[in-house]
Amino acid sequence: MSEDRAELAGRPVDPSDGVAPSRSRRVLDVAGALAGLLLLSVPLLLIYLLVRLSSRGPGVFRQTRVGQGGRPFTMYKFRTMRQGVGGLTVTATCDPRLTRVGKLLRQWSLDELPQLANVLRGQMTLVGPRPETYDLAVHYDAHCRWIFDHRPGLTGLSEVRFRDFDVLPPGEEVDLVNYIRKIVPARVAVDAVYLRDPSMRATFRALWDTVRHILGFTLPPLRVGADGAVAEVPAAAPEPSKEPVAEPVRPAEKPGPAT
Repeated sequence: MSEDRAELAGRPVDPSDGVAPSRSRRVLDVAGALAGLLLLSVPLLLIYLLVRLSSRGPGVFRQTRVGQGGRPFTMYKFRTMRQGVGGLTVTATCDPRLTRVGKLLRQWSLDELPQLANVLRGQMTLVGPRPETYDLAVHYDAHCRWIFDHRPGLTGLSEVRFRDFDVLPPGEEVDLVNYIRKIVPARVAVDAVYLRDPSMRATFRALWDTVRHILGFTLPPLRVGADGAVAEVPAAAPEPSKEPVAEPVRPAEKPGPAT
């Protein structure tokens, strides 16, 4: 496996102007971020205090991510991992580095709420591809790098309609090689379904799917074929799940330089 890791090409992410959201989407971003920050101000404070009191380290984690056009920005989230513990550059649900509180926050996507500030500042949008770390972005294949042109999102189609086990066989390890060679291309293909036509209707549908996903409803995954055809795989259970929804593999909380 170490030989496979060595074969992964590392190339700089060249910055550009990128593709900004439409004016109507930007209006929705500002309105949604402001409403969220105001309505959730008390829960945000309580979560911050809970993170601080439950484990050593800051309540809010800051990390440099790839923004629109490949330009860096500082992304905010509630800290979910223990401080000073090394490991893989990607994080799965069962990762031992996760704190008890952190695992709960991730299961319900509450750790992402501080990114409403990123949306308000115009660094992120409500719906778009998830922001990648530069440590992982440098390994992306050329045919996947177009995703960095777009402004990253708080949520997106791949967040609610794709999971790593859609492309990995049961029991296969989620390591750097599998993440870059199997998960990234499949996830980018799903995000492309929205980005080809990021209309307001598609945006609201993605937001509604996110709400249903967080509440535990089983959403049918999307499969994108080699010819670009999109297929919706029927879900096995249409009723809400009694267990917290499984989260996708994410970049690990590795400190980066502030921007």
